[in-house]
Amino acid sequence: MSRIKYILIVVLCTLSLCTFSQDFVRMGDRSLSGTARYVGMSGAMTAIGGDPSASMDNPAGLGLYRRPELMLSFDYTWDRTMQNADASLAKRVNRFDASQASLVIAFGPYKDDADGVLFNSIMFSYRRLQTYWRDMTASATSGASLGSLLAYSGLDLGIPYCVGDHSGNQLVLRETGVVNEYAFDWGMNISNRWYFGAGVHTMSYRLLANARYVEQFDFYDADGRQCYNDNNTSLTYTGVGFNFTTGIIYRPISWVRLGFSLQTPSLGRLNIYSRGTLTSLTDSIRDSSAPDLATNVQKFHMPFHLSTSAAFQCGYYGMLALQYDFSHQAGELDIHTLRAGLEIVPIPGMYINAGYAYESTFKANNSVVSIDPTFDRQDTYFQRMKNTQYVSAAIGFRGTHVIAQAAYQFRWQNINLYAHEYAIPYNMFADTHRLVVTIGWHRGW
Repeated sequence: MSRIKYILIVVLCTLSLCTFSQDFVRMGDRSLSGTARYVGMSGAMTAIGGDPSASMDNPAGLGLYRRPELMLSFDYTWDRTMQNADASLAKRVNRFDASQASLVIAFGPYKDDADGVLFNSIMFSYRRLQTYWRDMTASATSGASLGSLLAYSGLDLGIPYCVGDHSGNQLVLRETGVVNEYAFDWGMNISNRWYFGAGVHTMSYRLLANARYVEQFDFYDADGRQCYNDNNTSLTYTGVGFNFTTGIIYRPISWVRLGFSLQTPSLGRLNIYSRGTLTSLTDSIRDSSAPDLATNVQKFHMPFHLSTSAAFQCGYYGMLALQYDFSHQAGELDIHTLRAGLEIVPIPGMYINAGYAYESTFKANNSVVSIDPTFDRQDTYFQRMKNTQYVSAAIGFRGTHVIAQAAYQFRWQNINLYAHEYAIPYNMFADTHRLVVTIGWHRGW
């Protein structure tokens, strides 16, 4: 019995393809969510500010506030994931969230037309940075087996398993979880020309992934049963982290704003809990029910973010913003994001927004996640986001005391999903519809 337990621990410690590097990128990624105005602009607000969600990219935008403000945002999303764009295979998930809450406190000296320090603002806020809530089911008719990968890697599991090309497989993956951010930010206005800001942000991470991968073979046991490998796994991440953000907005002339911000890598601690069961049918069924294992990863580094933007204002009638974001994680490709946002003010107090964003992949086309025997993980799947795109629109009203906004966002993603290192990737497509409603109050003069 002790030998079997030892073998199972070896399985958990060696049958791992998802390196921490990839997981840190995924958990460090931020979905484009926040206030309805921010969503409607596709987040292209690094040079604009004046919105609580914009401080996520550039806290200098708080320098544009001149009075206290309280805002709450709620969103409803419905997500559909399918293989090879086949809608008949789509898996649907709906979710309601409270995605943003903020309190801005602005204070003087209120010298609006003078030089020097005109305004200071501080903000306490909560943001939902990322939501993991997705079901994926994919299958293939042939390919290299997980058993072949194990055999080639020289792993002696102490149980028989099937080796060779399989005749069909299926992977079912369900992910749930969130990344929440709790932030304190400060912004300052100098002469209505320079805006400076800084903030400290604390994140909480939770991700639960359950997967089942089954592959069948064109040979049978003595009782005529088709042989298979069946790998069931669960993986849970929980943890906390923090980072610092600083930024600047500069108005060289009245109708141009230039923004720049830098967010340090998020430092923190992760707790990882893993469990797996590998069952094979060759000449007999052998169940390798694995013991629960857990480990801690300290001093991890999430990606750092850099954002640059230019905004062009047309009097009181609106503005156009262009933005480039850069994210870096050691061991992965850099992520490049292009954003464009438009705001039109048809009448005072009313604004209409539209936006587009494109985010590149963080993993090279020919890259795989290889076995690493140092992690207590039995999950063998991994995924590569080929790209993510957003289009959005919003409408908002700002009265003497009341703020009301509504936005619609459509996101689509191309994903390569791998059952294991030897597997041919499944081509997955996901589209997400999001409705955002923001309500707020601010003090009139």
